[in-house]
Amino acid sequence: MSLQKSTDTANTADASEKPFVFSWRRFILHASILVIGLFLGWLTWYFSKPQSVRFYETKVDEYLSVSVTPEIEIALDAGSSIAITDNQPMLIELFKGNVYFNVNKNAIEKFRVKIGEAMVEDVGTRFSIRMNKNDGKVVSVAEGQIKIHVATGTFMISALEQAHFDNFKLSGHRLISESEVAPWIALQQAVSE
Repeated sequence: MSLQKSTDTANTADASEKPFVFSWRRFILHASILVIGLFLGWLTWYFSKPQSVRFYETKVDEYLSVSVTPEIEIALDAGSSIAITDNQPMLIELFKGNVYFNVNKNAIEKFRVKIGEAMVEDVGTRFSIRMNKNDGKVVSVAEGQIKIHVATGTFMISALEQAHFDNFKLSGHRLISESEVAPWIALQQAVSE
């Protein structure tokens, strides 16, 4: 038994006294693992900018005015719902109802409004968007201009104009009075007085 113990200790002593042999293959393997780990860490840090989403919704008998930035004010009609994503440019998505945008002419920050597959791009103006129950959408401009991007192209709507649109086309382009842009705003002011 003592002979067996002495050979076991001799084997472990030989294994621990083995000199370190440098190997390029081992070095490249460990270096590549380190580089890949650092690269993945950098990618995670670079792309992990948190996205801020704010939701606003009004009940059937409620109105809401929100100052999104110092230059952009939004008024929601009763039964409306939007989400605001702080990307560059800012993205506002209208889910249901009516919304009125009052944008300072000198606003630095531009934004886009997504309604279904259509996109409305602001050019410093005051305008409203209404979603009808039959999936029709109406945009009315009080001041300035907006661009509407639909499947058939991009259209400009100017001050005191109104257009009906869906995800594919623009129709019913006509002139309007300023009171037709956001009629619920006048109703809201009359009720509050």
